[in-house]
Amino acid sequence: MDTVYILGISAYYHDSAACILKNGEIIAAAQEERFSRKKGDSRFPSSAVSYCLDEASVSIDQVEHIVFYDKPILKFDRILASYIHRAPWGVRSFLQSIPLWLKSKLWVESNIQKELGTKKQILFTEHHQSHSASAFFPSPFNDAVIVTIDGVGEWATTTIGVGDGNKLELLKKINFPHSLGLLYSSFTYYCGFRVNSGEYKLMGLAPYGKPAYLDLIKRELIEIESDGSFRLNMKYFDYMSGLKMINRKFEKLFAMPALKADEEPSQFYRDIAASIQALFNEVLLKIALHAKELTGRKNLCLAGGVALNCVANGEIFRKAGFSQVWIQPAAGDAGGALGAAFYAHFTYLKNERVPVAGKDSQKGSYLGPGFSEESIKNVLDSYDAKYVHYNDDTLIEYIVGQIDRQKAVGFFQGRSEFGPRALGNRSILGDPRSPEMQKNLNLKIKFRESFRPFAPSVLEEHSRDYFDEPSRSPYMLFTTQVQQDKLLPSDSSHKKFLEILAERRSEIPAVTHVDNSARIQTVSEEDNRKYYRVIKRFYEKTGCPLLINTSFNVRGEPIVNDPSHAYACFMGSNIDVLVLGNYVLLKEDQPPFKERKKWQKTLIRD
Repeated sequence: MDTVYILGISAYYHDSAACILKNGEIIAAAQEERFSRKKGDSRFPSSAVSYCLDEASVSIDQVEHIVFYDKPILKFDRILASYIHRAPWGVRSFLQSIPLWLKSKLWVESNIQKELGTKKQILFTEHHQSHSASAFFPSPFNDAVIVTIDGVGEWATTTIGVGDGNKLELLKKINFPHSLGLLYSSFTYYCGFRVNSGEYKLMGLAPYGKPAYLDLIKRELIEIESDGSFRLNMKYFDYMSGLKMINRKFEKLFAMPALKADEEPSQFYRDIAASIQALFNEVLLKIALHAKELTGRKNLCLAGGVALNCVANGEIFRKAGFSQVWIQPAAGDAGGALGAAFYAHFTYLKNERVPVAGKDSQKGSYLGPGFSEESIKNVLDSYDAKYVHYNDDTLIEYIVGQIDRQKAVGFFQGRSEFGPRALGNRSILGDPRSPEMQKNLNLKIKFRESFRPFAPSVLEEHSRDYFDEPSRSPYMLFTTQVQQDKLLPSDSSHKKFLEILAERRSEIPAVTHVDNSARIQTVSEEDNRKYYRVIKRFYEKTGCPLLINTSFNVRGEPIVNDPSHAYACFMGSNIDVLVLGNYVLLKEDQPPFKERKKWQKTLIRD
C-alpha cells in the first residue's frame, strides 16, 4: 500500500494547530501557542506545521492532502447575516471585523498555499464535522453517538451525530446565535475572567457558591426543551454583532455590574458561577440523554470546547447511562486540525477503520515535540546551569524524595501533550497530602487565583480507593467525588472565602475541591511508564498513590514546550526542582537568571 500523509490545520480564529497522519495513524500534533509563546495563538500555525512535517520526516510536497477544519465562506455568511439582522446596531464591530475578513480570513485556501509554499488544492470540512471526527475516529468504538458543543462553527453550535466504522453523519443541530458555549463565555466575562481562556476559572469558582440564580437564568435567559434543545433570549447578549458578550440589560437583570479583572469574587459572583454551572450540567445531561434515545447507541463521544467542562462530563458519565464515554483530549479548536485530517482519511478517501476495543488511537495525546538528552544538555550549558544527571532508578528515587519534602518539581520528559491538559510530560508535581500546597502552588508558582483547584494523577489500580469513578480517566476530563472514608469533618457554612480555601477537607487536601470533588487523571504503566514509576515509588514510600499534577507554566503563559521554556519558567517562578529528562536542577544552585524580568513582562495576564 502506498504511504499517504494528510496534514490537518486549524487557524485564524482561536488556538491554531496542525496534525499529520500517516495512513491514518497520528504521527504528530501540536498547537502554535506552544512555539510562539502567545496563549491561544490564532495565527497560521507555521511552527506547528514545520514540527509535524519534521516529525513525519516528509516535505510538504510529499503530503497527499491538506485539510482545513472549517468552511470560511459559510462562517462569513453567518457573520454578514448577523450584522444585517442587527443593523444599524453593531456598526463598530462590523467596521472592525469585515476588513479583516476581506483581507485574509476569506481567502484561506490561497493563504494556506502561500504559507506552505505549495499549489496543492486545499480540502475543507465543516467545523462540527471536524469536531465530530476528532471525537469518534480516534475513539476505541466501532460505533457511537457523537455530541459536539462549542461557541460557534460556521452556523452550528451544537450537533448530534453517529459514527459507524469509517462513516460519520450529523443528524441534528442547533444554530447560532443560540449557543451554550457563548452563554458560558458570557458568564465568564460577567465574573471578571477573559473569554476563551477563563471558562475553566468559572468552573473552578462554581463550587464556592450556591445556584441561587438558576431559576432566574432559566426564566429570563434560556428556554430549555425536554430533549435539551434550547433558545437564548438575545435581548440580554451583545455577541451577535457587538464588541462585548453581554449588554446593560444583562447587568440590570442581576442588579450587579460585570466584575473587573483580578478582583476577588464576592459571594454574589460565586453564586452566579454556581448557577450557570448547574444550568450547564442540566442541559448537557438532557442533550446526552436525548442523543442516546435518538440513536440507541451505547457509546458516547464528545468534542467541542464545551467538552472540556469536566464537571458536566462527570454528570453525563454518571447519569446518562452510556456503557462508555470517550472525549477528545484536545476538544477545542486545536483538535479540529486532528478531526479534519481524520475526516479526510476515512470519509473522503473511504479507508477502512479497525478500532481496538478498550484502546484509543490518541497515543495518550503525547503528540508534541520530544528532546534528546544531548539537546537538553546543550540548552542547560547555554545558561551555565548547574545540574546532575541520574539514571532512571536514581532519578525516580530523588524526585520522590523531593516531593515528600514538600518541594514543587517541574517535570519535563518525553513528547509534549496535545490539548490543554498536562498529563505528566510537561507538569509541575507536588504532594497532595500537604494542606499548604494548593495555596503555595497557586500564589507563589503559578501566580494565579488562590481558589483554583489542582488535579491529582493517581495510579489506575488505586483510583477507586480514593475516588468514586471513573476507574480510568487518562486525559483528565472528568470530575469525581473523593471517597467518603478519605474525607475529614468539615463545615464551611459560616466561614469567609479565604477561610474556606484553607480548610482541610480530606487526607489529600491539595487536590480536594470545596465540594469534595477532584478532576482526576488515572495513570497506568502502559499510558506513561516513567510517570507511572514516579507515582508508584511515591506510593511505596508514603502510602499515597497519587500526586498533584498541574501544567508546567505560569498564569498567562502556554505550557512549556522545549527545554529553554522549562528553564525560563523554573527560574522565573518559585519552582524548587527542575527535572529535564534525566537532568536535575536545584533552584539554589543556579546562577542569576538575567532574563527573569524580561520573561515575566512577556506573560499575558489573563
